[in-house]
Amino acid sequence: MTENLFDLTGQVAMVTGTSRGLGQYFARALAQAGADLVLTSRKRETLHDFEKEITAMGRRAVCLELDVRDYESIQRMAGEAEAAFGQIQILVNNAGCNVRKPALDVTWDDWNLVVETNLRGSFFVAQAVARGMIAKGYGRIINIGSVTSVFGYAGLAPYGATRGGIRQMTMSLADDWGRHGVTVNCLAPGWFRTEQNRVMYEDEGWVEYLVERIPVKRPGQPHDLDGAVVFLASEASRYVTGQTLLVDGGISTGAMRATVAKKA
Repeated sequence: MTENLFDLTGQVAMVTGTSRGLGQYFARALAQAGADLVLTSRKRETLHDFEKEITAMGRRAVCLELDVRDYESIQRMAGEAEAAFGQIQILVNNAGCNVRKPALDVTWDDWNLVVETNLRGSFFVAQAVARGMIAKGYGRIINIGSVTSVFGYAGLAPYGATRGGIRQMTMSLADDWGRHGVTVNCLAPGWFRTEQNRVMYEDEGWVEYLVERIPVKRPGQPHDLDGAVVFLASEASRYVTGQTLLVDGGISTGAMRATVAKKA
């Protein structure tokens, strides 16, 4: 086989939530693999510097406003993206938020914010973009989950509920849309330092506790996700759908390892 299964040249990838954080790393990795980009944020002006970076790589990029809690904003963005590029072949459903609180302190508004952003928003973005994919008979949808898609952690009840929901949603959409040439998978990072959890990584004791439980003995670095997102966006994953790919340094093999070893 001589074809480059990971080459995304000529394809268009939409990455939501690209004003900062892992969204920019996902977009950058796809651009390096050859894809043109649709970049989204609630405020278009927050994307201008990153747009310049992408175009400097020789890729086309369009910046669009998107509020994933607003149905009309989702529909408008999808229409503008298709008007700009004709077809979106790849979607990375990355936009999200978190409220970190003990469960007893979570308010009604906290719950709604996280669920409406992470879960409801991801579904309706996928739905809006999938219409064009289904019409063309091809698409790659990558929903961003997390290690909390499969494990529960104190202080993360709303967030974990949405990430677990994204895993289940991924399987349902994969079954629904596979016959139309659209694959749907979930990319689930482990413990990566992001703006959402920056404060936790400033606690040296917590980082030591975390690293003790990760088999590769370090937290994730954003570039550790490059290969996974390109794989799921490319022809290399054409027979992979409905799956959750954990990129977590092995913490999901058993977070109690260190505790058990100490007791032994």
